[in-house]
Amino acid sequence: MNAELLMLIVAIVGTTVAPWQLFFQQSNIVDKRLTPRWIRYERVDLAVGIVVVMIGAVCIMGAAAFGLAGTDAGGDFTDAGAVARLLHEHVSPTVGALFAILLLDASLIGANAVGLATTYALGDTFGKRHSLHWKPTEAPVFYLGYAMLLVVAAAVSFSPDPVLGVLTQGVQALAGVLLPSATVFLVLLCNDKAVLGPWVNSTRQNIVAGVIVWVLVLLSLSLTAATFFPDLTTTQLKVFFVVGAGVGLLGGLFVSLAKSRAEHAAASAVAAELGGLDPDQVQDLDSMPRDRVLRRDIRWQERESWRTPALETLERPAWSPLRTAGMIALRGYLVVAVLLVGVKVAQTIIG
Repeated sequence: MNAELLMLIVAIVGTTVAPWQLFFQQSNIVDKRLTPRWIRYERVDLAVGIVVVMIGAVCIMGAAAFGLAGTDAGGDFTDAGAVARLLHEHVSPTVGALFAILLLDASLIGANAVGLATTYALGDTFGKRHSLHWKPTEAPVFYLGYAMLLVVAAAVSFSPDPVLGVLTQGVQALAGVLLPSATVFLVLLCNDKAVLGPWVNSTRQNIVAGVIVWVLVLLSLSLTAATFFPDLTTTQLKVFFVVGAGVGLLGGLFVSLAKSRAEHAAASAVAAELGGLDPDQVQDLDSMPRDRVLRRDIRWQERESWRTPALETLERPAWSPLRTAGMIALRGYLVVAVLLVGVKVAQTIIG
């Protein structure tokens, strides 16, 4: 296990669960003008799409591995074009052409989706019209930004083959190291009752999100360590992952206890205002019916009627000292991780 392998692992994570996908999904649902009534259908649509795409990806990788097995071409490539040429030489021209066409189709879809995700985000940030429902004359900034991103993507694709292969892996690795920060912001948003109301995350969803974020952070930190200290052994990296898992478990317990204490303190304050009620009684006042079916029906009724208020009407959320410290640490992590990925890409290109 070395820096190259770790960067490949982070790149695989980054290309599988890309940060832009998290926010593109939300913007795309809004652009489709879906209401809560259709959320379940959208989830089915997403699940089916994931399964189909993963089956296609596995088939492409499996076909390439099978076609080049037993030849001297295994691993002797730096980009998708080289793989297509090797399949053309060692299997058949038809297989090589099909491989290239399938990847071209995937790249066109990816370029359009990334461009849309970026222009959606910029439109949200600057308050500009950002929807495919608007005509180009009605949303010129949206369509101009979208077109410029596609032009940049096309220009990058004309880079020399070795450089293009390294850039592709480097960009995906960068997506992998950016994913923890994007996920953290998403988790914070998913727990904001002022924005999402009854759609906020459940405890189970927060636990899953926390585990994912911490695994990604450990992968990024291991890449950082392997880049700075190339002589690190596989055993040392394994010890790092075990210790990191323990730290993550302790951190999760600490956050859970801190949240429980904060809720109890808030209940105590309300109890004092109500004339000395027991804090547990106050928490029971806010709890929902205990019958599972009734509780689910009430929650769904609340979700169907909920609409997110206009963002300009929402107050800026107050951050606790712990959250402030965490965000500062996250920004520091981002700076270091991005620089190290850049250094590793430069080292690979230079050789």
